[in-house]
Amino acid sequence: MGSFDLSADANYTLIAVAGMALLGMILIASFVSRSRVFCQYLKHMTGIELKPAAVRRVYRSNGKGGVRDLLMDLLIEEDLADDSRKVTPNSKPDTSVFDISKMAKK
Repeated sequence: MGSFDLSADANYTLIAVAGMALLGMILIASFVSRSRVFCQYLKHMTGIELKPAAVRRVYRSNGKGGVRDLLMDLLIEEDLADDSRKVTPNSKPDTSVFDISKMAKK
């Protein structure tokens, strides 16, 4: 009939290869967007803005541990910048962030 007449086995193989290619592209896209998603999550959860390029640079030079150290440094700086929170070795933990009644009022 035409030049694209394929047997049933060839059709199944073609569909399987197309499906694997699609899954491969999705996997590559997820790895490429890791730093962007991390920065969005960080901004949403802590209010700290960070550029995805900075996260990629730190990851390339120091790996996962470097990104973890960067995150810890940023969180500590954010906590130290808040003068209303006084933390001493004998102070009780601030559990107000876990108070559901305050969160419902916001």
